[in-house]
Amino acid sequence: MHPSVEWDPATYVKFGDYRDRPFFDLTQRIHAESPRLVVDLGCGPGNLTATLAARWPEAQVVGVDSSQAMLDRAAVHAGRFPNLRFELGDIASWMPGDADVVVSNAALQWVPGHERLLPSWLDAMAEGSWFAFQVPGNFGAPSHVLMRELADSPAWAVKLAGVLRHRDAVLEPADYLRIALDAGWQADAWETSYQQLLQGPDPVLEWVRGTGLRPVLSALDASDAEAFERDYAVMLNEAYPATPNGTVFPFRRLFTVARKSPAGTVDGVDA
Repeated sequence: MHPSVEWDPATYVKFGDYRDRPFFDLTQRIHAESPRLVVDLGCGPGNLTATLAARWPEAQVVGVDSSQAMLDRAAVHAGRFPNLRFELGDIASWMPGDADVVVSNAALQWVPGHERLLPSWLDAMAEGSWFAFQVPGNFGAPSHVLMRELADSPAWAVKLAGVLRHRDAVLEPADYLRIALDAGWQADAWETSYQQLLQGPDPVLEWVRGTGLRPVLSALDASDAEAFERDYAVMLNEAYPATPNGTVFPFRRLFTVARKSPAGTVDGVDA
């Protein structure tokens, strides 16, 4: 999680099934059998990190996040697994050390220049290691385009100048694949567009409150945040109309799983 953003763990874990699904779609492609150190980079509230501790009970599993509020929420999971702990840390200055498996779920988009960090991380990891991450690929979707348009409008441009940087937040899957291959790793990259069916009033606003809208809410006082949300909700409800079955909210996710094959081998990530 981005260190300058105020995170609300309770809001973040809403829509848990939808938020969790990409994590499992990602980690099922990691075929590490007996890692010694597993790192969840940008672990958030820790509920998904705990599944890594359960999957590899002989490994030390470490969740790293820059939000103390998230780590406070995660502490309960550390009490359930003796091989699990959480640490406060900034992704931008992190290095993998002895990690055999690194997982990053919906975190790298908060790190400007993460595409320049990836090669150094991959180079530092040992042969046989795994690196797997997913990032949202919906920055061109109406939810984010409308947010930027409203933030750039005369009413908000001064207060929100430079707050949103969605246009360059992530690369395309082919770019991440190239980075891993150029580093000498075997890699697989793909994308999935989840057709999420949200329920309740202003469901898309509720969704982005937990993630993409956090920088805006952190930059505004309570009164301004309420006013921004009010105008934004009208725009979202027009872009994502409710149906008798709920509100369909397409969500594109970008995945990369890579393995640093031992010297002299050609095996890698299963297609």
